[in-house]
Amino acid sequence: MKNTVFLNSEKINFDNKIDFSKLSEFTKVTLYNSSTEDEILKRVENQNIVVTKELPLNGNLISKFPPSVELICEAGTGYNNIDTKTAGEKNIMVCNVPGYSTDAVAQLAITFILNLCSSLVLQQVMLNEKDFDNFTRDLQVSHSEIKGKILGVIGAGAIGQRVIKTALNLGMKVLVYNRSLKPIANVKFVTLEELLGNSDFVTIHCPLTENTKYLIDKDKLKLMKSSSFIINTARGPIINEKDLIEALHNKTIAGAALDVQEHEPFDLNNPLFSMRNVILTPHIGCKCIETRQRLVELLGNNIKAFINKNPINSVNS
Repeated sequence: MKNTVFLNSEKINFDNKIDFSKLSEFTKVTLYNSSTEDEILKRVENQNIVVTKELPLNGNLISKFPPSVELICEAGTGYNNIDTKTAGEKNIMVCNVPGYSTDAVAQLAITFILNLCSSLVLQQVMLNEKDFDNFTRDLQVSHSEIKGKILGVIGAGAIGQRVIKTALNLGMKVLVYNRSLKPIANVKFVTLEELLGNSDFVTIHCPLTENTKYLIDKDKLKLMKSSSFIINTARGPIINEKDLIEALHNKTIAGAALDVQEHEPFDLNNPLFSMRNVILTPHIGCKCIETRQRLVELLGNNIKAFINKNPINSVNS
């Protein structure tokens, strides 16, 4: 039987509610809450399969992995934290788990849009500050219908398509910027510049790559309408955070809703935490309990397929 080690299982089991028995059906599993770089090298000894969740595995570290390691499973969709090239050079396959959080992340993106339409978070902030002007005077915040608004979607993969479907059902018009131009009903594919210039809401659903890092910078933000909002539930560095903070401060755009930041763990001194036109959540898009349990089930499928010499979801084969 193959040996599997999960180096930082608390990333998905922070509440001790996740059942890992699916993994034990195929391998002998050892779970660690977290692992330092020095601990990683000790813990992968005599292991065949290494499972991580957003844990940096650089080339220098992977180069020191023992010959027993055959597979690295990233417990998530993004795998930019793993040096896949070095893994390949050591004949270590790397696989990910696409699709496990599609519903949850799309739900969060739509939740952000609905909240921004009615300034719900800002209204609650005012109440917490004992500011009752929304009750004693005319409404002091923006409040608009979602129907007819233009949503710009950057990246039309599984999550992006789920967001598009929901937005269309809510009566929104949808513009898409995507590498592939595979037709989507009632959607217009446009350049990034056209999308930014015409959208009331821009939501990001593309992976973080060399080509998408800082895809949204000062010049791109200047293309957006002053009444528009940007939403990021993908990866923080897709937006140049320094440029975003400047745009928010100068009211180049109306606001932002961010589930990710450029640097995680988050820096609590980041100006975004004190800006009234920003909604921040702590990377919760994939943290619904149903989502995390589904992740374990799909991890089990990856491991089973690899053991049966029919690997799936390989990203460096």
